[in-house]
Amino acid sequence: MSDTPLPDPAHERLTRLWQAHRPAGPVLPWELKTVYRDRWVRFHSLPESKRYAEDEAEYAVLLNRYNAVLDELFAGCEAYVVTTDWADPSEPTAYSAHRTALHPEGTMWTTLDDTDDPDPDFHTRWYYYADRRPWRRGCLDPLLRAVADDTLPGIFVTDTEFTRIHHPYDGGADVVLATSEERDRMRDRHSSWLSTHPSGY
Repeated sequence: MSDTPLPDPAHERLTRLWQAHRPAGPVLPWELKTVYRDRWVRFHSLPESKRYAEDEAEYAVLLNRYNAVLDELFAGCEAYVVTTDWADPSEPTAYSAHRTALHPEGTMWTTLDDTDDPDPDFHTRWYYYADRRPWRRGCLDPLLRAVADDTLPGIFVTDTEFTRIHHPYDGGADVVLATSEERDRMRDRHSSWLSTHPSGY
């Protein structure tokens, strides 16, 4: 593959932290809810579990919900922001220009080859880009809006110890807390944002 980005040595600590948790390496962001099921909760972005915003008033609601939870997780702290890109292992990445425009601070962290499918034509290489920053409410609004529109999937934000993780997606956010008790308290604070599905989805 041409123009393959090289990992940024600045992210070595990030890799060590990730490997200290289960599993020993990056997972795809939407797998976090399974890996950390005992500490996970899902919040929906809009009333009545509506998936996509149709006007600026609805964008304001979903950004407020994203930021309210992010503030509870990271206010007064630093956080890692991670975006992803993907490609057939022999092709250029799919979201490169769009992702770079929305996350210019992100530098190459690591890659993950998804080769579960027996057909090599369906194998995918995922690229993870990260930056570390002081958390400030609203600092991710352009990214969050792109996620809400499903034009940039696969991002997550974590504290610097990988104990609290926020994975926004089009329609809501999967949140991992440090303990199940902490998860329960956050779930109770935002009970009106929960899914009515018995599994929490």
